Amino acid sequence: MHLLITLCTVFAVWRWADWKNWQKYHTTMLYIVVGGLLYEYLTKGFVLWVFHPDFLYNQRITIIIYAIFTMPLSVLLFLSNYPPTNKLKQLKYLLKWIFIYSIAELALQILGKITYENNWTYWYSVLFDVMMFPMLRLHYVKPLRAYFLSIIIIVGLMWYFKVPFL
Repeated sequence: MHLLITLCTVFAVWRWADWKNWQKYHTTMLYIVVGGLLYEYLTKGFVLWVFHPDFLYNQRITIIIYAIFTMPLSVLLFLSNYPPTNKLKQLKYLLKWIFIYSIAELALQILGKITYENNWTYWYSVLFDVMMFPMLRLHYVKPLRAYFLSIIIIVGLMWYFKVPFL
């Protein structure tokens, strides 16, 4: 299932993303890579969710594929098609992406490819998506503000879920 999600992401990016201007989105693509890898580092030994690998590779490779390919390519697709001015279209666009990510994770859960630990649930993942997509857009337009808010969010989530600090 993880491989299917990655392949669908690659196809969607190939088909609909703004490849010619990928450099415009590069820093936000790196922002999500760092965020994903930071989660792995900060929650080592106290994870909130666990990916269960497909038949071709192990859990570490699954994490790396999401961090290096799936997530940054999703950011490229998300940002390169973001509606420029109309607030209602922007809201609908955000809701569309939250829905896509939520359905993908629900499929992973149903198929046993993701499990939750330490009080995390599917619904926390949905709420995380509700926060993540506006943060990606914020990072794209005001990166310093996004970094500041990201620190607050990370500390808040670690406190709420009682993740031990290193």
